[in-house]
Amino acid sequence: MGRRDDESFVEFVAARGNALLRTAALLCGAGQDAEDMLQTALEKAYRHWGRLDADTDPEPYVRRILVNQMISRARRWKVLREIHMARLPETPVMSPHHSVELRGALMDELRKLGPRQRAVLVLRFWEDLSEAETARVLGCSVGTVKSQASRGLARLRERLDTNLAPMGG
Repeated sequence: MGRRDDESFVEFVAARGNALLRTAALLCGAGQDAEDMLQTALEKAYRHWGRLDADTDPEPYVRRILVNQMISRARRWKVLREIHMARLPETPVMSPHHSVELRGALMDELRKLGPRQRAVLVLRFWEDLSEAETARVLGCSVGTVKSQASRGLARLRERLDTNLAPMGG
């Protein structure tokens, strides 16, 4: 059982950095925040890099750090609330850029989910992890992954149906 060295860390970041940045962006919802979150996660991973088994993939470990950071951040920011407008802006009819708008709406609604549901959906459907792999990364049971995914998808469907219904006109 070998140990990891600095060179293997540099190689890991070069190979998987962009994928981890995409995961961070999906988890936290903002590009600049994602970069900061990934930087912090990589710093934490580097501190323990020498203790990680060289025969195992370190990516789930770094993903878990990202998820934990996102959940901690959501708890700290729970005090902040959305500012509700007295009157909603007009909803545009379907445009030629509908698929781009739909993706934007999906990302907006994904950001509104709780941190655990968002983490499950990102890991399951963006990162394409199995239920068992997602459970392992999140440190929970497969049943929890299934229920969080089901509730999160139902909530997304409900919100997207409500918010996008006028666009179809």
